[in-house]
Amino acid sequence: MVSPRDMKPPLAQIPPEVAAVSDYEPLARERMTPAAWAWLQGGAADEITLRENQAAFQRLRLAPRALAELAGGHTRLTLLGQAFEHPIFVAPVAYQQLAHPDGEMATALAASALGAGMVVSTQAGLPLEALARQATAPLWFQLYVQHDRGFTRELVHRVQAAGYRALVVTVDAPVSGPRNREQRAGFTLPPGLSAVNLQGARALPPHTAPLGRPPLFGSPLVDTALTWRDIAWLREQTALPILLKGVLSPADAVRAADEGLAGAIVSNHGGRVLDTVPATIDALPAIARAVNGRLPLLLDGGVRRGTDVFKALALGASAVLVGRPVLHGLATAGATGVAHVLHLLRAELEMAMALTGCRTLADIDEGRLWRGG
Repeated sequence: MVSPRDMKPPLAQIPPEVAAVSDYEPLARERMTPAAWAWLQGGAADEITLRENQAAFQRLRLAPRALAELAGGHTRLTLLGQAFEHPIFVAPVAYQQLAHPDGEMATALAASALGAGMVVSTQAGLPLEALARQATAPLWFQLYVQHDRGFTRELVHRVQAAGYRALVVTVDAPVSGPRNREQRAGFTLPPGLSAVNLQGARALPPHTAPLGRPPLFGSPLVDTALTWRDIAWLREQTALPILLKGVLSPADAVRAADEGLAGAIVSNHGGRVLDTVPATIDALPAIARAVNGRLPLLLDGGVRRGTDVFKALALGASAVLVGRPVLHGLATAGATGVAHVLHLLRAELEMAMALTGCRTLADIDEGRLWRGG
């Protein structure tokens, strides 16, 4: 049994051998308990989708271009009327104090220093107001709509009052997937760590089903699952722009546009909910064609290189969100590690842009991907 005291402490500075985002992974593993590592790294069931998220990026090839005009190049963009220095956002990841004592506070400080948008998880271990007071870059709030709609309304009003700039509603996890790696490791939250922003919410009654009865159907969890009606209700509660996170179907993306939502995030929850669904980068092109520019698309899942960011933009995304690599940087060196992860991804994106002849993000399109011939 490994005790937290056996874990290596965070580093005060970045080792010179850290040259790529992937170099943080083994360093982070040494600094997290085996159970917490299983929680962070694990996916659903056999983790096929988890692996495919990265493998699908690796199958795509870039098409270099020579002698392009690059003077004045930049990575700036405007999204939902908000200005960003680059299209690399911090994805919502719960319970970040499992990786570092400063948790989400360190991540927010690093994101602000690097001009990165950050999406704060409903299951953050720190109050949403405290994070907003420290951040200088735009914060969005990832929302799990609670069955207690009155509590949800109050939470949304807190988010809006704190200065968050958008709501990101997770829609792909009405129930949890079978996270077998996490189960085998016996993961539980350590004492003192909880989703503090959900304190006061009424819990669903416990549900147990004997053998031979439906384990989920008929339970309060399923009977109160989020629907399009709830999204319409949520729009009435706030003036904040609302994005749906967890869209893999073109039909759902078109419905989001029809409903007047502000955006959609092409995501499979990091491979943590339903296994054997497509990699997000494979799902993106059909969704982009279906919405045809009616709303902005973002993407998460498997982004490990600046070239991955480039490929996502080439296939129709406006920006990407990065989750596990941020936590690897956080576990290794706190805010400094997170900032370095974001810097590496941005530097690699700019290299890819220069080498494919793209002066701005607007120049990145599907023609920059190698199609043979």
